[in-house]
Amino acid sequence: MAKAAVSRSRNVAIVGPYSSGKTTLLESLLSVTDTISRKGSIPEGNTIGDHTPEARNRQMTVETNAACTEYGGIRFTFLDCPGSIELLQEPLHVLMGVDAAIVVCEPDPSRVLTVSPLLHFLDKWEIPHVLWLNKMDRASAPFSDVLETLKSVSSRPLVPHQYPIGAGADLVGFIDLVSEQAYHYHAGAAADPVPLPPELAEEETAARTEMLETLADFDDHLLEELLEEIDPPEDEIIQDLKMELGADLVVPVFVGVASKDYGVRPLLDALVRETPEPQVTAERRGIDLNSTEPLVQILKTYYSPQGGKLSLARLWRGTLKDGASLGLDRMGGLYSLMGSQQQALSAAEAGSVVAIARLEHARTGDTLTTAENSDETLPIADILPAVYSLAIAPEKRDDEVKLSGALKKLVDEDPALHWEQYGDTHEVILWGQGDVHLKIAMDWLRRKYNLSMVTHVPQVAYKETIRNAKEDIRGRYKHQTGGHGQFGDIYIDIQPLPRGEGFKFSEKIVGGVVPKQYIPSVETGVREFLKQGPLGFPVVDVSVTLKNGSYHHVDSSDQAFKQAARIAMQTGLPECKPALLEPIASLSISVPNRFTSNVLTLISGRRGQVMGYNNKANWPGWDEVSAQLPVAEMQTLILELRSLSMGVGFFSWQYDHLSTVPERLKEKIVAEASSHK
Repeated sequence: MAKAAVSRSRNVAIVGPYSSGKTTLLESLLSVTDTISRKGSIPEGNTIGDHTPEARNRQMTVETNAACTEYGGIRFTFLDCPGSIELLQEPLHVLMGVDAAIVVCEPDPSRVLTVSPLLHFLDKWEIPHVLWLNKMDRASAPFSDVLETLKSVSSRPLVPHQYPIGAGADLVGFIDLVSEQAYHYHAGAAADPVPLPPELAEEETAARTEMLETLADFDDHLLEELLEEIDPPEDEIIQDLKMELGADLVVPVFVGVASKDYGVRPLLDALVRETPEPQVTAERRGIDLNSTEPLVQILKTYYSPQGGKLSLARLWRGTLKDGASLGLDRMGGLYSLMGSQQQALSAAEAGSVVAIARLEHARTGDTLTTAENSDETLPIADILPAVYSLAIAPEKRDDEVKLSGALKKLVDEDPALHWEQYGDTHEVILWGQGDVHLKIAMDWLRRKYNLSMVTHVPQVAYKETIRNAKEDIRGRYKHQTGGHGQFGDIYIDIQPLPRGEGFKFSEKIVGGVVPKQYIPSVETGVREFLKQGPLGFPVVDVSVTLKNGSYHHVDSSDQAFKQAARIAMQTGLPECKPALLEPIASLSISVPNRFTSNVLTLISGRRGQVMGYNNKANWPGWDEVSAQLPVAEMQTLILELRSLSMGVGFFSWQYDHLSTVPERLKEKIVAEASSHK
């Protein structure tokens, strides 16, 4: 692998909270590098990114958009990722394959928490990243206050690379803290150098000193220079920034206004100088660069009605030629992407991010090579736990046959979705990260697969059981129609079992009063009845014992004894004090600790039980609350949790046990269930 070839490329993800201006920044980056002649705008729906109907109708990024450009002798591939917390899975996968990330956020201390999940992920995987404070012409607080607040949510020290001149609508320029040169912005043009404003000399000195002292924490030579009051040369500072950014030891901070191109060129200059080369990223990922075998990782999967499957992939090593075999598939095309446009490539070099057609067996996160028996596997982002669900069904009954195939592709495209055919309620349940997430999925099904869906809140899988035992319950079935009749006669005992025991059947027949060949039919009749008990739900935790009976040597049959069992259960079970059971989930809820008390109130207000809470490991300033909550109370839990935690709270859950429904709710639930049958 030629080092010079790969060092001419950089792959940079653009991430950040919803509405921070990521897509506008991408337009500006493409404009100032002369890749596009006219900037698009989100309201006009003509941006390079966000080109799908789902994105333009919502005026938000719903899937990763790739765009390539050149600047300063470097070929950049920018990956503009969704910002909605409900679409977080996609940027997490993409970030695993980039050399660096630009975290776009607004200069508003009250919204700083919204970047904390991304910063935590970046630091967990040691992914180099810079912070870009967008919309500085609308800053609601002094730069120093915003910076201090950002420090509270970053586990890496923030290094101010620039200092703004002016504030809010009066923003006029910035000071480069490396060179100590001041610049004035010009819309659509490069900034002009100007003398350093005297009134900012003190603030500039303090910010630059902070930058140098932070860098000196990782460079003994720089520390000696500062102790001896030697002003380090620019080249040394830039080299320190490059080394420490590449190792994810510091986070440089830049300022600007993407809609006016303010600060975009200095950001690009810093990306050229300071972001790590692709081979450095590959080495950090532990990839063997001595091999020449192409090594690919899938970052994102796309399906289109016309073009079929397209896999966005990072080529970590080697040269990949169109038509080569990867994994189980032969490539059907190799492309460079510019939003919705594809440019065919004959080959790609290590360090590239490209799109590959028709890798039918490949899934997002997969590691692929051209070797037949390779065991190389790269780490991937964890799949976020599903927290919101809808029951779905095609509007047209004839479309049911193609639903499973479409859902398989939908989950392939978005691994944060999953679906199941739920046996207890006979519903198809689609799981995801929230209401917006599933609405986007419904739009995809409609546009890509011509499947219009109806949705509703999934039914809760209630069960019923009994509190009391009942003995000597008779079930007698006699039916005469001319010729052979039907006769079965049994006596059973019904008893409750401890929670979780399910169903047990036994027999104590003496003297053959019920012939052995008919006993399995009695059990079958009991089991069939238990599918819907007196309250209308499946019955659990019940023991039935067959203890006596009688038969007719001609008229008795399997069917007669099965009917006798049903009659006995229908007679006896209502006399055993039926009780309604509901599923209880065990939850682990994570929130910034300022919201912990709100979460405790939220849980208790939904009939839940708080089991305790502690500091969340490796998440400074966060708590983890353990709780148990009825599944019936979970449908909108994630929506309310995000509402009270600025969108950053999250939880994981699993089924724990069944618990008796309070009597005040039991009648309402039974009545509602009866009305839907």
